[in-house]
Amino acid sequence: MLIGCPKEIKPQEFRVGMTPAAAMEAITAGHKVIIETGAGAGAGYTDDDYRAVGAGIVDTAAEIFATAEMVVKVKEPQAVERKQLREGQLLFTYLHLAPDPEQTRDLLDSGVTAIAYETVTDRNGGLPLLAPMSEVAGRLAPQVGAWTLQKANGGRGVLMGGVPGVLPAKVVVIGGGVVGTHAARIAAGMGADVTVLDRSLPRMRYLDDAFGGTFKTAFSSAATTAKLVAEADMVIGAVLIPGAAAPKLVSRAQLATMKPGAVLVDVAIDQGGCFETSRPTTHADPIYEVDGIMHYCVANMPGAVARTSTQALGNATLPFMMALANKGWRVACSEDEHLLNGLNVHKGHVTYAAVGAALNLPVMAAREALRI
Repeated sequence: MLIGCPKEIKPQEFRVGMTPAAAMEAITAGHKVIIETGAGAGAGYTDDDYRAVGAGIVDTAAEIFATAEMVVKVKEPQAVERKQLREGQLLFTYLHLAPDPEQTRDLLDSGVTAIAYETVTDRNGGLPLLAPMSEVAGRLAPQVGAWTLQKANGGRGVLMGGVPGVLPAKVVVIGGGVVGTHAARIAAGMGADVTVLDRSLPRMRYLDDAFGGTFKTAFSSAATTAKLVAEADMVIGAVLIPGAAAPKLVSRAQLATMKPGAVLVDVAIDQGGCFETSRPTTHADPIYEVDGIMHYCVANMPGAVARTSTQALGNATLPFMMALANKGWRVACSEDEHLLNGLNVHKGHVTYAAVGAALNLPVMAAREALRI
C-alpha cells in the first residue's frame, strides 16, 4: 500500500502523523511511504530521518493526496485538504465530526473512507487511540491553567500550591476519565486543593482506592457542580461521550457566581466543549475572557508538546495502521470490531451513530458499509 503523511496545517499544530519508526515498520512490511517535506520538523524529525528508513520525501501535500491510498494525519483535514480527498482513499486521523457539520459534509461529498482515531475501541471498553492524547492533555491542563491564573494573563493571581500561611488554589475537575485523572494528579502534585466530579460510583471508588487522599471525589449532581464551580479558582472540563458532542455542564449564567479571574480549561473543546461559553482557540491566542472569567480552549492542546505527543500517538496508532495496510481496510475492520468502531464515513454515508445523532444525518451501520 502507498501510505502518505502530509504536514499538518492547522494553526500551531506541530505533531506529525507518522514517526520515522512507524515509517520503517511499514516499509519493512513491504509498503511504500511518502512524507511531505518538513512534516516532522515540529516534532524534531528531519527529512533525512525519514529518508534513512526508506521513506520518500515529496514537495507538496497535493502529491500525497493525489497518489496515496491511505493518508495518515493527526488533526482533522482542513478545508483545503478535504477538497483533495477522493473516493477509494482511506483517511486515518482524528476527526471529531459531531460538532463539525462542515467537515462532515465535505467528507461525505468526497466519497472518502474515514476512520477516526477517537472512536476506535479496545476490549476493555477504552479508546486506545484517544487515550495517549487524553493523558497528555490532562497533564497539560493544570499547567496551562496555572499560567492563565497569573494576574498578568487575566487570572486571579493565585498560586496553585499556595505558600505557608496562604491556602492553595481550589481546582475542580469535571470528569474522572483519562483526562480528568491525569489532570487531577498533576494539579494535586502542584499543591492545589483538587476535587474530581463524576457520575460513576465505580469510577470514584477506583480513584479513591488508587489515589487515596491525593485528591477528593464528589458525585456530579447539578447542585454539587454549581456549588464547587462557584468556589473554584480553576475548573477543568474533562467530559467525553465517545464520538458525540460534549454536554454543556457550566452555563453562562453560572459565570456570575464564580470568582472574578477564575479559569475554565476546556479539554473537551474538540467535541464542542463542555462549557456554554467555550469556543476553540489556538496556541497563538489561547485565552479569552467572558464575564470576568478566563477561558483556555485550545483545540489541539497536545500540539504544544509535539515530540512527546507524536511519539505517544505513534505508539498507539502503529498496530492499527499496519493492520489497515497489510489487510486493506475492509478485511482489517471485518476481523476487528474495535477498528470497525472507528469507521465514521464511507462513500458518502455517516457510519457512526453518535455523529449522525449530533448532526441529524442518516446513518448506515458500519458492518453494512463493509459491503459497499
